Amino acid sequence: MKIGLFGGTFDPIHWGHLRSAEEVAETYRLDRVYFIPASIPPFKRAQTATLPADRLRMVRLAIARNPRFRASTVEISRPGVSYSIDTVRFFTARRKPEDSLYFIIGLDAFREIGKWKDFAEIFPLCNFIVTSRPGSKESDPVKGTGVAVKKLFCYDFKNRNYRHRSGTRIFFIELTDIAVSASEIRALVRRGKSIRYLVPSVVEKYIKQRHLYADGA
Repeated sequence: MKIGLFGGTFDPIHWGHLRSAEEVAETYRLDRVYFIPASIPPFKRAQTATLPADRLRMVRLAIARNPRFRASTVEISRPGVSYSIDTVRFFTARRKPEDSLYFIIGLDAFREIGKWKDFAEIFPLCNFIVTSRPGSKESDPVKGTGVAVKKLFCYDFKNRNYRHRSGTRIFFIELTDIAVSASEIRALVRRGKSIRYLVPSVVEKYIKQRHLYADGA
């Protein structure tokens, strides 16, 4: 199987997340995509507005009708800060020999990967699929990552992607521009504005039922 790992705070999950995962899965023929809500994100420790259990529930509601999508509790169940290297190791230990892993990540986040815990140890374990940011025409994911990351890869002109010395690769995909952000959705809820068509209707209903974001960040 070709397995995608899609982490994030998902606070809340919205159509941008879902469409991105769908386009990535279709383009790279992924058999399964795991949505992995973080418990305590390393770079957003004070920015999550809701409890992990609520964010996990919203993910499950949003992906319920897509047979290719799954929700993973690996980071929520693990105590402490949610480091990607621990998550990738978790899936690596449980995959079958013929399975391959694809870590799905946005361009901006990927360019900060040199700051991640044990970042160099992640690359031999999985391929990376780097997604475009809305409105951007940049197509080189390694550009701007820093010397430490660049040294680990060489450009494959034939396949038009980057190859790690272990054989894993970095792919770049330009997505349909859907300029939706979780912070904007939370701000709309605080102001009592509609979030219809920004999130799935089941997520919108859950936010209302649980009174999420009304008084938070």
